[in-house]
Amino acid sequence: MTTAPFIHDHALVEPGATIGIGTRVWAFVHILPGAVIGQDCNVCDHVFIENDVVIGDRVTVKCGIYIWDGVTIEDDVHLGPNVVFTNDLYPRSKQSFELGRIIVRRGASVGANSTVLPGVTIGERALVGAGSVVTKDVPPHALVVGNPARPIGYVCDCGHRLSEASAEWQCGACSRRYTVEAGVFRLIQQR
Repeated sequence: MTTAPFIHDHALVEPGATIGIGTRVWAFVHILPGAVIGQDCNVCDHVFIENDVVIGDRVTVKCGIYIWDGVTIEDDVHLGPNVVFTNDLYPRSKQSFELGRIIVRRGASVGANSTVLPGVTIGERALVGAGSVVTKDVPPHALVVGNPARPIGYVCDCGHRLSEASAEWQCGACSRRYTVEAGVFRLIQQR
């Protein structure tokens, strides 16, 4: 069954923006022409999405987020309230700039009030702790916190922190087990 997107009466979706089926766009959201938002997303109140933005399927964009040109958000990402994306390392008023791109990979979560600088990729299933300032790439499944954000562990597909046991990492919440070899995170036991 296909469902047309829901656009709240107090949202402004400019002609030329693409909104996928089943996506919900709530009050006081402004989406510019050229933005692409996938299926089954939830775009909460007070969100601004610029032209050169691509958002995948099943993405949650919580309240108070501005997504500027150059940001790509893949499928199944969660963006907590008031996440800040930037796209210029050397901003000056009335001066052209070099667009810095940001990629948030599939299944990643970015905690409330975090700031993500241009040129950064947040890896698949990674978790950025609330209030962190992301200045460098985040590896897949990494848990990063602080200013600047630094890795302090790994997280499971389910989002819980993993415990290291010998050469494996295990989730206490769902019992999945992983190995990490040469920076590649690999599931070795499903629940």
